[in-house]
Amino acid sequence: MNPLPKSCLLFDLDGTLVDSLPDLTSAINLLRADFSLPPLTIVQVRNYVGDGASALVERALPDGFFDQGKLTSFLTYYQQQLCVQSSAYPGIGEMLEQLQDYPLAVVTNKPLLMATELLESLGLKRYFRLVLGGDSCLQKKPHPAPLLAALAQLQAEPQSSLMIGDHHTDLRAATAAGIPACFCSWGYGNDGGETPAYTLSSVAELQQLLVNR
Repeated sequence: MNPLPKSCLLFDLDGTLVDSLPDLTSAINLLRADFSLPPLTIVQVRNYVGDGASALVERALPDGFFDQGKLTSFLTYYQQQLCVQSSAYPGIGEMLEQLQDYPLAVVTNKPLLMATELLESLGLKRYFRLVLGGDSCLQKKPHPAPLLAALAQLQAEPQSSLMIGDHHTDLRAATAAGIPACFCSWGYGNDGGETPAYTLSSVAELQQLLVNR
C-alpha cells in the first residue's frame, strides 16, 4: 500500500466505526409493529441503510406508506434504544488511539444528536475533533458538502485527506469533493461501481494503512 500524507481523516459512522444494525433493526420492527406489519430480518434491514433515516424508513415500509409521521416515530423508537446492542467494531478504539496526531472527523448521514450520543456511549467521541450529521449541512452524502465543510473546519486539504466509509454514498461524496476514499467492505453497503483509492476487508487492514507505515 502507498503511504498516506499526514492530513485529515474523515470517517463514516454506521458500518464503518460502529455496528449499529441490531438497534436499527429493532427500531424499524417496532415501527412496523404499529401497523401490524411482520418484522424484518437484520439481513433485510442491512440492505436498506446507508442513505439516512428517511431512506431507511421508506425502504422498510410498503410502497407509498412512508410519511414524515412514520419517520418521526422511527426516530423516537431508535432514540430510546440507541446503544442497546450497538458496538464499535473490534480494533476501532485501539486504532483511533493511535491516530491522535491527525485531525479526525465523523461525517455521517445519521442525525447529529444521535451520532454524538452513540459515539459518547461507546467511548469514541473523545477521539474526534468534529462530528457532522445528516442535518449539519443542507445536503447529505453523496453530496460533497458535508465533507467539504469538515475539511474547512479542520483546515485540511482534500488531496491529502481521506474519506473512510462502507457505502457508495461515501465514495461518491469523496469523489465529488476531490478526496481520496477508502472502502470498508466489512460494513453494510457496496461500492456502487465506484473505484476508491483503497478497498479493505478488516479493521486490521485499515489500521495497517493508517498507522503502521
